[in-house]
Amino acid sequence: MNEEEKLQYISNYIFKDLKLSEADIINKYPKRDLAEGACVTRFAPSPTGFIHIGGIYSALLDERLAHQTGGIFYLRIEDTDKKREVEGTVDMIVKAVNRFGLNIDEGFDINCEQIGNYGPYLQSERKEIYQVFVKKLLLANKAYVCFATQEELENIVQIQTQRKELIGYRKDWAIWRNKTLDEVIENLNLNKSFVIRFKSEGDFNNKIKFIDQVKGEVELPDNELDTVIMKSDGLPTYHFAHAVDDHFMQTTDVIRGDEWLPSIPIHLQLFKALEFNIPRFYHVSPIEKMEDGSRRKLSKRKDPEASVEFYYEQGYPVKAIIEYLMNLASSNYEDWKLQNPDKKIEEFQIDFTNLKSSGSLFDIEKLNFFSREYIAGMSSDGVYNHVLGWAKTYNNKLFDLLFNNKEYSNLIFNIEREGVMKKRKDISKWSDVFNEINYFFDNEFNNIKIDINNINPVSVEDVKMIINEFINTYNNLDELDVWFSKIKLIAKNLGFAESLKEYKNNETNYKGYVADVAKILRLALTGKTQSPDLYQIMKVMGKDRIINRLNNFINLLN
Repeated sequence: MNEEEKLQYISNYIFKDLKLSEADIINKYPKRDLAEGACVTRFAPSPTGFIHIGGIYSALLDERLAHQTGGIFYLRIEDTDKKREVEGTVDMIVKAVNRFGLNIDEGFDINCEQIGNYGPYLQSERKEIYQVFVKKLLLANKAYVCFATQEELENIVQIQTQRKELIGYRKDWAIWRNKTLDEVIENLNLNKSFVIRFKSEGDFNNKIKFIDQVKGEVELPDNELDTVIMKSDGLPTYHFAHAVDDHFMQTTDVIRGDEWLPSIPIHLQLFKALEFNIPRFYHVSPIEKMEDGSRRKLSKRKDPEASVEFYYEQGYPVKAIIEYLMNLASSNYEDWKLQNPDKKIEEFQIDFTNLKSSGSLFDIEKLNFFSREYIAGMSSDGVYNHVLGWAKTYNNKLFDLLFNNKEYSNLIFNIEREGVMKKRKDISKWSDVFNEINYFFDNEFNNIKIDINNINPVSVEDVKMIINEFINTYNNLDELDVWFSKIKLIAKNLGFAESLKEYKNNETNYKGYVADVAKILRLALTGKTQSPDLYQIMKVMGKDRIINRLNNFINLLN
């Protein structure tokens, strides 16, 4: 056999079961019918563990870029690393994408069924497609078969380390790069394990210039490593699958973490070798957090807030999380939201030419702010239903309270919510709810240990007189102004100022002021010194419960 025949023999031997041709694949993926400027983006996670909040952030950017431009956003699962794959993760990814409202045009629906004409969207199901193009590179002498053993590879690294050389399978260190085709055939016939490597023509000492859509012009060392493009199991590596998939799925824009920036040289080499269109790249810095005065990447190992499960368990509304992530993406979002409180998140246009090139700093307090604002804008029914749904999974006691007391619970959630200018903002996540409302339920209130010291500066005797006077004058039908005028009268009769201003003007003449009197009632009824509107709390609790608790409080002081 001549060299060409030997090469054909090798490729046919390796790909003897291949049924597809390059023409078949080209016909399978016709040009998308999209308007000029429409972007095609993808969220392409690996099913190797829990879903990182940074993944949701990246997916949000993908979704917004596609849909702002009238394009397509699809979900592709990159499951070629079977050794690291965690069972059930694909389902977790699909549910998370749907749960966060990231509207998928193609990929996987809520039932994990594949939808769209450019699939399969599971990389392991695209094995034959990849192999068609591995074969193409092999026949073009742009790739070669490598039988290097693990021991040989480790020995190469050891010697390179000792000599302080660039680590990797490259140039003269690539022991199978220049083997004869006869040697390759001999080892194939012996059924030895092999991989296929890309034959790089790059030189690490040369620099390539690359335009990143976030970081601008970037200069990187050229790639000279002979990277594996097909593993021994016949599946591609990420680098090769990325080139093939993003070409045929016609991805125009790739948004990914900047840990992939050093891989740009090999990716550009592969796209060019395959004669594929190169997408625009956006390398986004990771979400960071402060630790000991310095910034570091939000860590899967160290930080519970790195996992989306943290947000589910804490009960953050997903819309609030999305708002927070929008704020990380664009410093203009918060101002826009304040000016357009009734507009949907999707109406905000992210300026992708101005994405942050440095890492966004994770701030739990800022997330709590967005979440409080979002929950404050919900109806009482909306809050009830969301809390009930969360509690069913994460807090059985709260679920039972709400489920068995629906009407009462809705009244509780309606306090300072509907028909008021200043809405309550005591709830930032559903896990806050139990501690914020448990005092409304007698069995739970009886378990609350009230700190008697909180009656200060009011004396025990004055506390008893305040409560008794209030019981004698209380009428559950009183309007707010009548109710408050009675409290002010009690305060005045017992030597308290009727206003803070009056008290400040002459503190020595008063025992305190009217707020100190209201604090005693609040403490007796809720066990707290701070709460939502006391008048509305009393309206919800009802007269019998109020009188009973006030009398019990007096007994507590005796």
